[in-house]
Amino acid sequence: MNEQQKSSSEMPKQPKSYWRDSVKFQQFNSLSEDIEVDVAIVGAGITGITTGYLLSKEGLKVAIIEAGSILDGATGYTTAKLTAQHGVVYDEFIQHFGIEKTRQYYESNMEAIRFVKDTIQEYNIDCDFSEEDAIVYATSENSLNNIQKEFKAYEKLGIERDFLHEIPFNIDVKGALVMKDQAQFHPLKFLQPLLQAYLQNGGLLYEKTTATNVEEGTVSKVVTLKGHKVSCKYVLSCSRFPFYDSKGHYYARLKPERSYLIGITTDTPYPGGMYINDDSPTRSLRYTTYNGEKLILVGGDRHKVGHGINTMKHYEALQQFAEDVLGIKEFKYRWSTQDLTTLDKIPYIGNITSNDPYVLVATGYRKWGMSNSIAGSLLLRDIIMKRDNPAREVYDPGRFNIDPDVKSFAKYNTDVATHLVQGKVQAPNKFDASDLPNGEATVLTVNGERSGAYRDENGQLHVVDTTCTHMGCEVEWNNAERSWDCPCHGSRFNYKGDVVDGPAEKPLKTFDTSDIENK
Repeated sequence: MNEQQKSSSEMPKQPKSYWRDSVKFQQFNSLSEDIEVDVAIVGAGITGITTGYLLSKEGLKVAIIEAGSILDGATGYTTAKLTAQHGVVYDEFIQHFGIEKTRQYYESNMEAIRFVKDTIQEYNIDCDFSEEDAIVYATSENSLNNIQKEFKAYEKLGIERDFLHEIPFNIDVKGALVMKDQAQFHPLKFLQPLLQAYLQNGGLLYEKTTATNVEEGTVSKVVTLKGHKVSCKYVLSCSRFPFYDSKGHYYARLKPERSYLIGITTDTPYPGGMYINDDSPTRSLRYTTYNGEKLILVGGDRHKVGHGINTMKHYEALQQFAEDVLGIKEFKYRWSTQDLTTLDKIPYIGNITSNDPYVLVATGYRKWGMSNSIAGSLLLRDIIMKRDNPAREVYDPGRFNIDPDVKSFAKYNTDVATHLVQGKVQAPNKFDASDLPNGEATVLTVNGERSGAYRDENGQLHVVDTTCTHMGCEVEWNNAERSWDCPCHGSRFNYKGDVVDGPAEKPLKTFDTSDIENK
């Protein structure tokens, strides 16, 4: 291999999402005054923008507020599979919820795919949409057994299906289950025309505007970090983590996980289709159009936020898998994402609690946010417009299913309590900050407090208090994304201490580094 070939196949030094890199959106001002609308939507991802578009078409006055930049959350860092095949879940759902509710879950996701297809035709959207089979495959006897049971669940639900004994990759499989007539697309290209239609319908959008609370009453008011308020009848929490959590206790009902993707080109032709395994570690494959060729997206290696090995190892594992299965011609992109899973694996979409008819939430998409988000938008619209929706009970956030929920709740929150205690008693490194190399971080003690130090590529030192501002757990360094991640509830902060992911709303405390450098 010559030097040019070697350099092109090396991993990019900085994470960057292909979706974000290939589309530019206009910027919006932050909210600088009190306003009054019919509906306030918090979160400008696919759920927030689609719901805003749908409600603006109904003639409602809508405002969307976003803590960061639009489509810079989960939507901008997805695999963008538009499918109702969400791993191996339907056999489990039938056992827990029965055939009828499971069918409603499937149908709501298929309705989401139909909505995307119809909207593409309506606006003539070029968003690299293609219909593809979705395939989940097994590489072990245990996962083969799971897939065989899932095949029978498809049969009960009337899902068009096929069973394969091999797939067109260098992977030794025991079997594979096909769900027909699924799709993939470029979500940001799809959302651009919807955003423009929303604005043309009178919709408002504000970036760099963090919502922190809701004042409930005859008229609800969304309170922002800078004190400005949005008065409205309905409040919709469409951020990844619900910003308003005074009653629903979602922090104890949502499990945060990170996962990773790489974008590569190959000399081996990609055969089409969207693939995922039912084994651990997770491996996902799909392609998208890129400069006249196919960019292959290889994903997987999920883990709990703030837990596990050196996070760069996850990218390296995907790189090795891609090399073994496809061969890497050129390494173009790498990025990671964060997802929330509910206690029973079905999203929470609807009234935030049974006693809050005017505050709604959509969260917990469990890595399948493209179809679930659209299904959620259609459901939120129907609730506000007082229309029947057969899936409303399925997604109801107030549900509690004894079998999966009690076990998941106990296990997850015991783990949270363990990390809360461990973080407090963990001894920081005995380390002189002046010895910290560029691009590296460490935990140390500053004024008797556990603190995190990071020296950037220019040599500037950044020191933060490692106590998460959500509930006081101690954050851990994520070297692949250069962030401080909370192992308890998934909050993330950049190396300057600013919030990247909730539930935390306030930044980490920072320290003056001049004294630290001179010690």
